[in-house]
Amino acid sequence: MGTTATSSQPRANTRPAIFAILAISAAASLFLFWLIYQHPAADTASVRLPFLPALNAILNGLCATSLIIGFTFIRARNIAAHRAAMMTAFVFSTLFLVSYILHHYLHGDVRYPHEAAYRSIYLPLLASHIVLAIVALPLVLVTFFFSLTGRFPQHRKVARWTLPLWLYVSVTGVITYAMLRLAQGR
Repeated sequence: MGTTATSSQPRANTRPAIFAILAISAAASLFLFWLIYQHPAADTASVRLPFLPALNAILNGLCATSLIIGFTFIRARNIAAHRAAMMTAFVFSTLFLVSYILHHYLHGDVRYPHEAAYRSIYLPLLASHIVLAIVALPLVLVTFFFSLTGRFPQHRKVARWTLPLWLYVSVTGVITYAMLRLAQGR
Protein backbone atom coordinates (compact mmCIF):
# COMPACT_ATOMS: atom_id res chain seq x y z
CA MET A 1 0.00 0.00 0.00
CA GLY A 2 2.89 2.35 0.71
CA THR A 3 4.32 1.89 -2.78
CA THR A 4 1.00 2.69 -4.43
CA ALA A 5 0.69 5.99 -2.57
CA THR A 6 4.32 6.84 -3.27
CA SER A 7 4.10 6.05 -6.99
CA SER A 8 0.93 8.12 -7.44
CA GLN A 9 2.24 11.01 -5.33
CA PRO A 10 4.50 12.62 -7.98
CA ARG A 11 1.64 12.83 -10.49
CA ALA A 12 -0.56 14.63 -7.98
CA ASN A 13 2.18 17.24 -7.45
CA THR A 14 2.69 18.08 -11.12
CA ARG A 15 -0.49 20.10 -11.69
CA PRO A 16 0.53 23.19 -9.70
CA ALA A 17 3.98 23.23 -11.30
CA ILE A 18 2.59 22.80 -14.82
CA PHE A 19 -0.03 25.47 -14.16
CA ALA A 20 2.74 27.83 -12.97
CA ILE A 21 4.81 27.03 -16.08
CA LEU A 22 1.83 27.76 -18.33
CA ALA A 23 1.10 31.02 -16.49
CA ILE A 24 4.74 32.14 -16.71
CA SER A 25 4.87 31.21 -20.40
CA ALA A 26 1.68 33.13 -21.15
CA ALA A 27 2.95 36.17 -19.23
CA ALA A 28 6.28 36.03 -21.08
CA SER A 29 4.54 35.79 -24.46
CA LEU A 30 2.24 38.71 -23.65
CA PHE A 31 5.20 40.77 -22.46
CA LEU A 32 7.06 40.09 -25.72
CA PHE A 33 4.03 41.05 -27.82
CA TRP A 34 3.67 44.25 -25.83
CA LEU A 35 7.38 45.01 -26.12
CA ILE A 36 7.53 44.40 -29.87
CA TYR A 37 4.21 45.81 -31.03
CA GLN A 38 3.11 48.37 -28.43
CA HIS A 39 6.14 49.74 -26.58
CA PRO A 40 8.01 52.41 -28.51
CA ALA A 41 11.73 51.88 -29.00
CA ALA A 42 13.90 53.49 -26.35
CA ASP A 43 15.67 56.72 -27.17
CA THR A 44 18.76 55.10 -28.60
CA ALA A 45 20.74 58.24 -29.34
CA SER A 46 23.29 57.26 -26.71
CA VAL A 47 22.94 53.46 -26.86
CA ARG A 48 23.26 51.65 -30.17
CA LEU A 49 23.88 47.91 -30.15
CA PRO A 50 23.66 46.93 -33.82
CA PHE A 51 25.30 43.55 -33.16
CA LEU A 52 22.30 42.19 -31.21
CA PRO A 53 20.43 40.64 -34.18
CA ALA A 54 23.58 38.79 -35.25
CA LEU A 55 24.16 37.70 -31.66
CA ASN A 56 20.58 36.42 -31.52
CA ALA A 57 21.14 34.37 -34.68
CA ILE A 58 24.39 32.97 -33.28
CA LEU A 59 22.69 32.02 -30.01
CA ASN A 60 19.86 30.35 -31.95
CA GLY A 61 22.41 28.43 -34.02
CA LEU A 62 24.30 27.34 -30.91
CA CYS A 63 21.05 26.24 -29.32
CA ALA A 64 20.14 24.17 -32.39
CA THR A 65 23.60 22.60 -32.38
CA SER A 66 23.30 21.75 -28.68
CA LEU A 67 19.87 20.20 -29.28
CA ILE A 68 21.21 17.96 -32.05
CA ILE A 69 24.18 16.95 -29.89
CA GLY A 70 21.84 16.24 -26.97
CA PHE A 71 19.61 14.11 -29.18
CA THR A 72 22.65 12.18 -30.40
CA PHE A 73 23.76 11.56 -26.82
CA ILE A 74 20.38 10.29 -25.65
CA ARG A 75 20.16 7.95 -28.65
CA ALA A 76 23.53 6.56 -27.51
CA ARG A 77 22.12 6.34 -23.95
CA ASN A 78 24.75 8.74 -22.63
CA ILE A 79 22.44 10.43 -20.13
CA ALA A 80 25.05 12.64 -18.46
CA ALA A 81 26.22 14.07 -21.79
CA HIS A 82 22.59 14.43 -22.94
CA ARG A 83 21.74 16.40 -19.82
CA ALA A 84 24.79 18.66 -20.26
CA ALA A 85 23.91 19.33 -23.91
CA MET A 86 20.30 20.11 -23.09
CA MET A 87 21.30 22.42 -20.24
CA THR A 88 23.65 24.13 -22.69
CA ALA A 89 20.78 24.54 -25.18
CA PHE A 90 18.65 26.02 -22.39
CA VAL A 91 21.42 28.48 -21.48
CA PHE A 92 21.78 29.55 -25.12
CA SER A 93 18.00 30.01 -25.39
CA THR A 94 17.94 32.03 -22.19
CA LEU A 95 20.79 34.26 -23.39
CA PHE A 96 18.96 34.62 -26.71
CA LEU A 97 15.80 35.75 -24.90
CA VAL A 98 17.70 38.36 -22.87
CA SER A 99 19.45 39.65 -26.00
CA TYR A 100 16.17 39.62 -27.98
CA ILE A 101 14.38 41.64 -25.29
CA LEU A 102 17.25 44.13 -25.13
CA HIS A 103 17.28 44.50 -28.92
CA HIS A 104 13.54 45.16 -29.11
CA TYR A 105 13.64 47.49 -26.12
CA LEU A 106 16.39 49.59 -27.71
CA HIS A 107 15.54 49.37 -31.40
CA GLY A 108 11.89 48.35 -31.68
CA ASP A 109 10.54 46.09 -34.38
CA VAL A 110 12.43 45.60 -37.65
CA ARG A 111 10.19 44.96 -40.63
CA TYR A 112 10.88 43.09 -43.83
CA PRO A 113 10.97 45.58 -46.74
CA HIS A 114 7.76 45.55 -48.80
CA GLU A 115 9.58 45.59 -52.11
CA ALA A 116 12.16 42.92 -51.19
CA ALA A 117 12.18 39.53 -52.85
CA TYR A 118 11.00 36.44 -50.98
CA ARG A 119 8.60 38.37 -48.76
CA SER A 120 5.95 35.71 -49.52
CA ILE A 121 8.31 33.09 -48.09
CA TYR A 122 9.65 35.18 -45.20
CA LEU A 123 6.31 36.17 -43.65
CA PRO A 124 4.84 32.62 -43.35
CA LEU A 125 8.19 31.36 -42.06
CA LEU A 126 8.30 34.14 -39.48
CA ALA A 127 4.68 33.49 -38.49
CA SER A 128 5.35 29.78 -37.96
CA HIS A 129 8.49 30.67 -36.03
CA ILE A 130 6.57 32.99 -33.70
CA VAL A 131 3.60 30.67 -33.13
CA LEU A 132 5.79 27.65 -32.50
CA ALA A 133 8.08 29.65 -30.19
CA ILE A 134 5.02 30.44 -28.08
CA VAL A 135 4.13 26.73 -28.01
CA ALA A 136 7.73 25.60 -27.43
CA LEU A 137 8.34 27.76 -24.35
CA PRO A 138 6.02 25.92 -21.96
CA LEU A 139 6.98 22.57 -23.53
CA VAL A 140 10.67 23.25 -22.88
CA LEU A 141 9.95 24.25 -19.29
CA VAL A 142 7.69 21.23 -18.66
CA THR A 143 10.26 18.91 -20.21
CA PHE A 144 12.96 20.32 -17.94
CA PHE A 145 10.62 20.12 -14.94
CA PHE A 146 9.98 16.43 -15.56
CA SER A 147 13.67 15.72 -16.03
CA LEU A 148 14.86 17.69 -13.01
CA THR A 149 12.24 16.09 -10.75
CA GLY A 150 13.05 12.55 -11.92
CA ARG A 151 9.80 11.98 -13.79
CA PHE A 152 11.55 10.32 -16.73
CA PRO A 153 8.57 8.54 -18.35
CA GLN A 154 6.73 11.89 -18.54
CA HIS A 155 9.94 13.60 -19.64
CA ARG A 156 10.33 11.21 -22.57
CA LYS A 157 6.70 11.64 -23.65
CA VAL A 158 6.87 15.44 -23.68
CA ALA A 159 10.43 15.59 -25.08
CA ARG A 160 9.25 13.80 -28.24
CA TRP A 161 7.24 16.93 -29.03
CA THR A 162 9.57 19.48 -27.46
CA LEU A 163 12.73 18.61 -29.38
CA PRO A 164 11.40 19.06 -32.92
CA LEU A 165 9.54 22.25 -32.01
CA TRP A 166 12.50 23.75 -30.16
CA LEU A 167 14.85 22.77 -32.98
CA TYR A 168 12.50 24.25 -35.61
CA VAL A 169 12.24 27.53 -33.69
CA SER A 170 16.01 27.74 -33.28
CA VAL A 171 16.76 26.99 -36.93
CA THR A 172 14.04 29.28 -38.31
CA GLY A 173 15.37 32.04 -36.06
CA VAL A 174 18.66 31.84 -37.94
CA ILE A 175 16.92 31.61 -41.32
CA THR A 176 14.65 34.60 -40.70
CA TYR A 177 17.64 36.65 -39.54
CA ALA A 178 19.56 35.78 -42.72
CA MET A 179 16.56 36.51 -44.95
CA LEU A 180 15.94 39.87 -43.27
CA ARG A 181 19.59 40.89 -43.59
CA LEU A 182 19.67 39.91 -47.26
CA ALA A 183 16.44 41.84 -47.91
CA GLN A 184 17.95 44.90 -46.25
CA GLY A 185 21.07 44.56 -48.38
CA ARG A 186 23.42 44.03 -45.44
